[in-house]
Amino acid sequence: MMTVRDPRFPSSSATAIQPDAAIRFCDTTLRDGEQAPGVAFTAAEKLAIAAALDAIGVHQIEAGIPAMGVTERDVLREILATDPQAEIVGWCRADRRDVEAAASCGLVTAHLTIPVSDLHLKSKLGRDRAWARQRVRECVADATDRGMRVSVGFEDASRADDAFVTDLAGELRELGVTRLRWADTVGLLDPVSAHDRLGRLVRAVPGPWEIHAHDDFGLATANTIAAVQAGFTWVSTTVLGLGERAGNAPIEEVAMALRHLLKLPVDLDTTAFRSLARLVSRAARRPLPAGKAVVGESVFAHESGIHVHGILRHPATYEPFDPAEVGGRRRLAIGKHSGRASVRYALAKYGIDAEDSEIEPLLERVRAAATQHKRGLHSRDFQELLGRVEMPTPRVEAPQREEQV
Repeated sequence: MMTVRDPRFPSSSATAIQPDAAIRFCDTTLRDGEQAPGVAFTAAEKLAIAAALDAIGVHQIEAGIPAMGVTERDVLREILATDPQAEIVGWCRADRRDVEAAASCGLVTAHLTIPVSDLHLKSKLGRDRAWARQRVRECVADATDRGMRVSVGFEDASRADDAFVTDLAGELRELGVTRLRWADTVGLLDPVSAHDRLGRLVRAVPGPWEIHAHDDFGLATANTIAAVQAGFTWVSTTVLGLGERAGNAPIEEVAMALRHLLKLPVDLDTTAFRSLARLVSRAARRPLPAGKAVVGESVFAHESGIHVHGILRHPATYEPFDPAEVGGRRRLAIGKHSGRASVRYALAKYGIDAEDSEIEPLLERVRAAATQHKRGLHSRDFQELLGRVEMPTPRVEAPQREEQV
């Protein structure tokens, strides 16, 4: 295993990363994502989302909670019946009834969750660490006796005693648990301390570890990346970061950060990210923000004159990666902050070659119109601005709806 030293951290905390091994994704849009307030997927929507996640190459899909009832179990059976490439897992509490419910669906993989912080154990359950240790061991034994593969999640691990988590993790490894999930349940982790803290954990208990980060402080993606730098090989994500409260680590952000920031292989079909985002956005009845990182409509839109000038010379000047890599496309907008290069580009699309003396007054009219409309200019606005009722068809692919110039 190659040791990769991150210059932002002391050499003593450097951890081992396998640069040739792709990080594996467990997507929990259908479980944790649906737990977002007001979100309720229909059976058809769950099947469509599961199919889309499978199509992009997600390694494991946490498809639901079998103990929720008959309807949930029926959907899980339907997803299994599609024979996906991804492994389908049911989320369970450390409770034998939950294990039984998962087995009744035909699931061969179960994820068992146990609180590990004293806050959760005492305040929520009125229990202690000894109870947690015994309870999860019994449930793991029950599941493995049924022939199931088992992973275990440590709920509220970021507020737990690390020594207790380390000891429990070691015991569970010996019981045959395939993977351990470390959950930052209320998003209190920070990426700098996470690197050292999680690195110590990986070194103490080697084997597959998964990070499950929440976004209460806007750090879910950063903490997920820090965990990978610390040696975690699995990441827990949801599409668009959909999830409880502020949500989870978004699959699209994590994947592109791993590929472009850490230079790690990502064996997902990222070109489907935008269509996947729209699918989940519609099913969740939550609008997709224009400025949403990676998949938002405005992420590859450029209006500033300086930016457009740079983009026209070399797209990498103001784009971190090719829009096509996530199923997007570049858009150069005309608006209040446009410059001469923007106006020339817009005119050229209509086959108009303006003199230098015409550009400046036209630019002033563009800026005034954008200020008046409180937005960028659409094609119709631009035509009216030029005083032309009819203009040649732009030399670009016809948009699906009225676009900015």
